[in-house]
Amino acid sequence: MLCQSCEKKQATTHIKTILNGELKEYNLCPECAAKFGYGSFFGNFGFDLDKLFGSFMESFGAGGSSKRCKFCGSSFEDIAKTGKVGCSQCYDEFYEELLPSIQRIHGRTSHTGKLARSAGNEIRIKNEITQCRYELEQAIKTQEFEKAAELRDRIKELEKSMKEEAEKTDGKEG
Repeated sequence: MLCQSCEKKQATTHIKTILNGELKEYNLCPECAAKFGYGSFFGNFGFDLDKLFGSFMESFGAGGSSKRCKFCGSSFEDIAKTGKVGCSQCYDEFYEELLPSIQRIHGRTSHTGKLARSAGNEIRIKNEITQCRYELEQAIKTQEFEKAAELRDRIKELEKSMKEEAEKTDGKEG
């Protein structure tokens, strides 16, 4: 099979990428594989994450703004080219531009981690409701309507238990 890039040499490297649920496959010769950052698996790995992230940013619409970060001086174009954010202030400065890319790469824009054992029951219920709502959105997008109905019912049940929990803490049990 010929290399899909140069169409001259024999392809020896098979690349599979999945981005936003879309599978793409490439067959490349060793030279083109190295050119795109896919080196030998055992030697130096040759995979440049900065280039990969930069190409994601470019493909997600990194576009023509001359706005610069007030703290480090980076522009959005710099971030798109290098795949590196100049400083923590860049996230605030380029929030609108970065948000779609971060969402496409990570699937969501807020971090939901584990809760401490000492966290109150109300916080646990709120987190579970948030997680269920996210899963509900995904189920609707993928047209898994039975799962969506189960999630909707679970959310109603959690909201009811949260209301009951609040009444207990307020001393209004009824």
